[in-house]
Amino acid sequence: MHILEIPSFFPPYGGLFCLDQAKSLAALGQEVRILSNVQLGISMGLKEYIRLPYSCYEHQMDGITVVQHYQRGLPRAVRWNVRRWVRKVQRMFDAYVRKYGKPDILHAHCAKWAGYAAMLISRKYGIPYVVTEHLPLLLLEDEFGKAPSDAWQIPLLKETYEKADMVIPVSEELVDDIACYYGKDYRWQWVSNTIDTNFFSYRERTIREGRPFRFCCLADYYYRKGYDVLFAAYKQLQEHGCEMELHVAGLNTDGADCQKEIEKMQLRGVKTYGRIDKKRVRELLWECDALVLASRSEVQPLVLLEAMSTGIPVISTECVPQCLRIEGGCTIVPIGDSDAFARAMFELQEKPFAEGRELSIKVNAMASPEVVGKKIESIFSEILSSR
Repeated sequence: MHILEIPSFFPPYGGLFCLDQAKSLAALGQEVRILSNVQLGISMGLKEYIRLPYSCYEHQMDGITVVQHYQRGLPRAVRWNVRRWVRKVQRMFDAYVRKYGKPDILHAHCAKWAGYAAMLISRKYGIPYVVTEHLPLLLLEDEFGKAPSDAWQIPLLKETYEKADMVIPVSEELVDDIACYYGKDYRWQWVSNTIDTNFFSYRERTIREGRPFRFCCLADYYYRKGYDVLFAAYKQLQEHGCEMELHVAGLNTDGADCQKEIEKMQLRGVKTYGRIDKKRVRELLWECDALVLASRSEVQPLVLLEAMSTGIPVISTECVPQCLRIEGGCTIVPIGDSDAFARAMFELQEKPFAEGRELSIKVNAMASPEVVGKKIESIFSEILSSR
């Protein structure tokens, strides 16, 4: 099976779930490549905007061929940028076919805008397309406004869903969450994202006696991630004399706004790292006793799976889908409730946790590359056989 993955976003702006799924399919013997057009924004990073290549080229990422282009976006020109992005993806696909031939199936990640581009390519070439959806409701509300909305994007994306051979939300709850924009008149089957369970492997933690309890939060410093709630909860525990540390990593966690908030609240034992690579993420998870994520909106936060895969429990909020609420490892509290979050953090420190290895096994059974790859492979095979 010849599969072409088309991500809506890709490094340096995340999107590695596309690479992870490509690798899982390639490991099953499928022919898989990635076609990536990344729109760079000046506000997101002037250095990348200026220095990254201007022409289309190919490179390898973990054994997967990536056909790569970087598009320079213009500030506040959303519709124009989208049109340029989609047209570029179409031209890149034309060139791809001349070199590699037509793929059997297109696998877009997020309807906005890889899915829409895949629909147009499918219309021209007669190739089936599938959309894996990752974007949470809160991010859509930021761009479209609260539903009902007359945003120009919605009819295009609604058509993308309806014409797709299959939509694969990464959690079952996502279908209802975004129905206010797109309805439900489309074929769908949820499949978990994959994580590298071999990389995020189980490891015994050092004995807690004689050292502070180590929490970590691995999330970009945005309102949606609930750092204000987490810091308020941490402050409560600090005032009650709890011996603990909080290790924070992610985009802008080493920035001025985050540092000012830590200083303003007089938080002790908080260490910030900024954006870190995959290896350092694993090291932090191995060094810590629990992960905390106070998000207001999520679809499937993979960091929870990564943490539990290494053998530590997690605390998060009600926005986390049921598939991640693994018994014995995941504590759920109400969104925006710092008191409840503080209680959960306190209780976790007070009780011993000895189920790490079992927790890691449960995550592997749901989100390992082999498990997820076989599910996606099965969906693709059914689509092709029905045609």
